[in-house]
Amino acid sequence: MPDAYTIDINHAPSAEEQAAAQNGWLWAYNVAQTGDDAYTPLVISLRDGDGNVVGGLIGSYLWGWLKIESFSMEPSLRGRGFGTKLLLAAQDDARERGCLNIWVDTYSFQARPFYERFGFEVFGELGDYPPGHTLYFMRKRLEPAQ
Repeated sequence: MPDAYTIDINHAPSAEEQAAAQNGWLWAYNVAQTGDDAYTPLVISLRDGDGNVVGGLIGSYLWGWLKIESFSMEPSLRGRGFGTKLLLAAQDDARERGCLNIWVDTYSFQARPFYERFGFEVFGELGDYPPGHTLYFMRKRLEPAQ
């Protein structure tokens, strides 16, 4: 009997297809191995006086770590201390949740020096991604909440 399975390449997957690939069987396997399914999203928004979102940090909590997934703001706001306030808010929240580590990835043309000022250290890198640049993987160990 011939194998009835096929391989399908799709550059515009449906939400259902993406969910199955990202959060379906692999997630179930990971939970079975770790015994922990406590994934929690995090959004910290920077709002202007009218309540419009002008920047923010998006992350997630999983397995005792905070992963910073996206961190940006309107260019005119850079260098004015808002990034510091957002990052410190994320660190405080992570400590309150019992996390002892934060990790983030950033490109050589982005924010490595910013993160280093706050005690993040490079633990890995991917050279020539994109060509001529480097992707840095950074982590910070947090002191437990008092």
